[in-house]
Amino acid sequence: MIGIISATIALVGSIIAAIIDLKTTEIPDRIPHSMIISGIVLWCIASIISHNYWPILKSLIVGSAFLAFGFLLYYFGQWGGGDAKLLAAIGFLLPDLKIPHLQFAFPISFLLNLFFIGAIYALIYAIVLAIKNEKIICIFFRQLKSIANFLIIVFFILFVLFFALNFFISTYFRQAINIPFFIIASFFSILLISGLFIMWQFVNIVEKFGMRKRIPVSKLKVGDVLADSKLWEGVTKKEITQIKKAKKFVWIKEGVRFAPAFPLALLFTFLLGDAFLLFFRFLI
Repeated sequence: MIGIISATIALVGSIIAAIIDLKTTEIPDRIPHSMIISGIVLWCIASIISHNYWPILKSLIVGSAFLAFGFLLYYFGQWGGGDAKLLAAIGFLLPDLKIPHLQFAFPISFLLNLFFIGAIYALIYAIVLAIKNEKIICIFFRQLKSIANFLIIVFFILFVLFFALNFFISTYFRQAINIPFFIIASFFSILLISGLFIMWQFVNIVEKFGMRKRIPVSKLKVGDVLADSKLWEGVTKKEITQIKKAKKFVWIKEGVRFAPAFPLALLFTFLLGDAFLLFFRFLI
């Protein structure tokens, strides 16, 4: 029963956070804080009822681990503080959930799903931004064209290396030499690498040219993130006052509003299971 209540709070809380994040680019602290308190209280009740300290201990361990991991991403400028707290909140609420179709413990399955689904979500988000801004698409294709010859050479070398590696492994383990298979395996390996590289280039260009803008300081507001800020932390009223005294214009940046990935990952984990395993089964 407590597991169902916790799962409901996690899903509803993350949906509310996602909606607010899409509207304002910020997740109010009261949402993850309320979720964290709810998780700790619920698992304390579970421990009292069962006369076992393990339920609350698991909540504290998983929640603290998620919090540390989230703030590590925040420290390296990959996430906002709200995302880190939302991850921690889900850890405190759902340290252990018995779902038959999961191959891993729930926290591990959820975390893997979050990044898998989050990557797809971020790519779609970047594509939508690029469609709205034709300049991004032009820059992207211009950059690809400028390095096309270099990429062809690199991919050809990698193809030869993959082919040689397949040949060496088959020879070393005395397996049958299957040249057509080696060619196909090497080709798809290069296809995967090139696809990942092109996606990385695309997202990088979208971030650089579609998520940064120059504004007069009169339009700078609390919560805006300066383009040269290493941490994803919005400016305060005091900082805005200081900036207005020193500059007339500033560059600010926006990131992918990542909060919607949390309820999507939760729903996927609840209903379908492990995204990575389903993806590999589909490929095979």
